[in-house]
Amino acid sequence: MKRIHIVGRKNSGKTTLIVELVQQLRAMGFIVGTIKHTHHRHELDVPGKDSFRHREAGAVAVGILSPSMNAVFWPGDSAAADARDVRYVSFDPLFLKCDVILVEGDAQTTAPKIEVWRPESAQLPLVLENPSIHAVVSDAPVDVPKAVWRRSEVPAIAEKLLALIQR
Repeated sequence: MKRIHIVGRKNSGKTTLIVELVQQLRAMGFIVGTIKHTHHRHELDVPGKDSFRHREAGAVAVGILSPSMNAVFWPGDSAAADARDVRYVSFDPLFLKCDVILVEGDAQTTAPKIEVWRPESAQLPLVLENPSIHAVVSDAPVDVPKAVWRRSEVPAIAEKLLALIQR
């Protein structure tokens, strides 16, 4: 799976950049998938609905098919929580046709990652704590030990991401 993680502090603009990168990469002819990573525990299914009841009864995976959207729910593997990148393997079959997968979040992954940073966050860039981040995306001046990619240059960011995952 050729994935790159877009990380950053809360309200740094990660989602907006991902949306723009998806549009840019699609315009360049690439098939793009996205994954939203969260460290919060969420119930993604609707409690009390049929699919939820199927899982409660013991189904190891529950699929929902509709005319407009499909979904599959399966339990997270808390035993694999320490092996962070192992959890992404379960997505492999669903993302086989993708040329690139953009993951929002998960700064602890070993996969390539870039950080979106804005001075309005009033927090220091994550790259100062996490040297595994490859670059910082910002239009503001920022003193970091890694490359700074201009946030306003989405086509250039897309090209650099593609180069990064080709290593």
